[in-house]
Amino acid sequence: MILDQNFRHFRKNHVGAQFLEHIPQDQSIELSVYLRRRASVSSVSDELQLQKRLSRQEYQEAFGASAEEIDRVEQYFRNAGFEVLESDVARRRIVIQGSTEALERAFAVRLGRYQDWSKEIYIAPAAEIQIPEELRDIVIDVLGMDTSSQAKTNFRPAVSPSTSYKPAQVAKAYNFPAHLDGTGECVALIELGGGFVSGDITNYFSQVGLTPPEVIAVSVDGGSNAPGSPNGPDGEVMLDIEIVGSVAPSAKIAVYFAPNTNQGFIDAVSQATHDKVNSPSVISISWGAPENSWSSSSLSLMEQVISEANLLGITVTVAAGDNGSTDGVTDGMQHVDFPASAPHSLACGGTTLVLDYAGTIVSEVVWNDLSSGGGATGGGVSEIFALPTYQSTAMVPPSVNAGGFRGRGVPDVAGNADPNTGYEILVDGSNMVVGGTSAVAPLLAGLVILFNQALGKGQGFVQPAWYPLAEKNVSLPIPAFRDIVSGSNGAYTAAPGWDPCTGLGSPNGSVIASLLGLTK
Repeated sequence: MILDQNFRHFRKNHVGAQFLEHIPQDQSIELSVYLRRRASVSSVSDELQLQKRLSRQEYQEAFGASAEEIDRVEQYFRNAGFEVLESDVARRRIVIQGSTEALERAFAVRLGRYQDWSKEIYIAPAAEIQIPEELRDIVIDVLGMDTSSQAKTNFRPAVSPSTSYKPAQVAKAYNFPAHLDGTGECVALIELGGGFVSGDITNYFSQVGLTPPEVIAVSVDGGSNAPGSPNGPDGEVMLDIEIVGSVAPSAKIAVYFAPNTNQGFIDAVSQATHDKVNSPSVISISWGAPENSWSSSSLSLMEQVISEANLLGITVTVAAGDNGSTDGVTDGMQHVDFPASAPHSLACGGTTLVLDYAGTIVSEVVWNDLSSGGGATGGGVSEIFALPTYQSTAMVPPSVNAGGFRGRGVPDVAGNADPNTGYEILVDGSNMVVGGTSAVAPLLAGLVILFNQALGKGQGFVQPAWYPLAEKNVSLPIPAFRDIVSGSNGAYTAAPGWDPCTGLGSPNGSVIASLLGLTK
């Protein structure tokens, strides 16, 4: 599915950073080493398998790492002076720890401390790392040598909102099934910073007349629940919790806190996917970055991890970005945000939603405030991932970039994201109105959780079922998706049917449920 099979482990955005110093040779560094799927999977069609839901045992046998290859990799690194801290067959992950000297010798690279244009100081390799020759047929990525920030949040506080809504009002406008509440389900939220205060959760849901959901913090790679200030990552964390908790108040919410690095991000999604204790049936991700800011090996690995989630019946909703069709990149080209552009993510774009006094939709257009210095929904065409089968009839246009490649189209669906019609939340004791596509990812996660409750199990890969529903829109008395046909996100314009601004459109939850046979 990914176009470039000659994977690179070095991020382009280190080029031009200022070198400060070499890392001391005795400094200890922890790495996540990811292995390939076992050899037998090469004969299995991912596209067919991803429409199934496998038990954890079935998944491990078909898609986990080979125990023999894990042993081989462990032995290599022990001989190279590393300590093996953890191995997981299902996650295909080995955690090793060693000195900078051992690391540089094993991977033929020099580690340095750098400072980029934003004044962030971080550790990174000076050039492309070299996987040891003995392991190149087994190891697909090594994470932990690069501590630079990998992603940003996709939430935007409103400055002077013209109107605002409680999350439950938006869910009602989108006709989410009112008789379902998420009982028995768990939503995983991926957070790369910030935290929550339990008292805020209690107070917020008391204000909106709902029972506070069960919320737990899960540590990944040393990340922790560390609340700071309302305008920082706390705003993202609380937005995600309060939207999911408003839509599915009886669902458990597990918040996976990880460092904002490629290692932390991928490890968090992998840990949530394979968490046997909390067993989430939906993962919501409101963080991301332009495709070209990732190494190609990490792009491929994250997509694999998300497809693993799908195989286990877990749907992964991802914000499509808040900086229009350029995704905030100033190179004169158009870009899509990742991991929204991963073909097995349910990519969530943004609209401006206007409701009347009764809560009925009056108008809905593409969210775009770029002309006034604000944000706009991300969306466009991937330059990395090929057009997936489920979009084969969606009329995804060629990219407007030179070459006009017709790749994976972003987003899949959309919902209210404009801060000027934003969501009322409580963060660190302060009432705020916020928007951004980061609000749409947990909103859609809540909808899928309601569907999972009705179904009695997770749906996993939903696009093969959802796209045909949109194609039936014209013949339905009430459409499954509200087609957004007005507005643009910069280089792309809304149009009838799927488009690179709002995808299939905003959901009509109960109609989708009915068409999928989830009406109980």
